[in-house]
Amino acid sequence: MIKHLLLDLDGTLLPVDLDFFFRHYIQALSRSFSHLMPEKQFSQHLLASTTRMITDRDPTRTNEEVFWADFCDRINRPRSELEPVFLHFYRHEFPGLKKFINHPEPVREILEDARQKNFSLILATNAIFPEFVIRERLSWINCHDLHFSLITSFEQMHFCKPNPEYYREILNALKIPAGSCMMIGNDAEEDLVASVLGIKTCLVTDYLIPRDNNLQPDFSCRLAELPSILEKIKKESS
Repeated sequence: MIKHLLLDLDGTLLPVDLDFFFRHYIQALSRSFSHLMPEKQFSQHLLASTTRMITDRDPTRTNEEVFWADFCDRINRPRSELEPVFLHFYRHEFPGLKKFINHPEPVREILEDARQKNFSLILATNAIFPEFVIRERLSWINCHDLHFSLITSFEQMHFCKPNPEYYREILNALKIPAGSCMMIGNDAEEDLVASVLGIKTCLVTDYLIPRDNNLQPDFSCRLAELPSILEKIKKESS
C-alpha cells in the first residue's frame, strides 16, 4: 500500500521550464563572482563541479563535500573565500528569480489534500542545493512551511538523480519499504528510475522532460489531476 509520496520540485511542484530557469540562475550567479574571474569561466567551472557531484559514487562523502572539493580545486581558491559569495547571492539575489516562475497550480492545496488522505510527503528534489535554497524555492509556491518527512539537500545526501542509490538512501533514512512509496516527477529518467527499486512512479506532464529510455510510469497526469490519482490509490488500498 502506498503511504509515502516522493515529490520532485522543479518542473513538478514548481512551474518552471528547467533550462530557462537555470540559464537565468547561472547568469545571475556568475555576475556575483565577476570580481574573481570572467563570468563564462565561472559558469564552466560551476557546471563541471555540479556534474562531478551528480556522477559521484562515493558513499562516504556528501554531495556538499564532493562539490566543494572539486570546485575549490578548479578555482584554486579556498572554500572560506568562495562560500560567502554564494551565501550572499542566495540570500539577497536568488529570491528575485521568482519572477521567472509561471503562475502555479494550487500546489499547497494539492499537498494538503494528500496529507489529509494520510500520505506522508518527502521532497525528493535533486540534492544539488543547500536546504535553505530549496526552502526558498518552496516559498515561491507557498509550501515552505509544510511538513516534509525529508528534504533531500546536498548537505545530507550522498547521491544524486538519476543514480538509483539516491532513492535507496531515502528509503534507508526513513526506514520505509520501496513498495510503500510513489515517486512523482516530470523527468522520464531522473524520476522514473526509482522504479528499479520497486517504487511506484507517477509522471507529471505539465513540464515533461522526455528521455530516450524504456522506463514506463505506473501513472501519468497533469499536476492538477494528481488528487484524483491519490483518491483512486486510497480507495484501492482501503
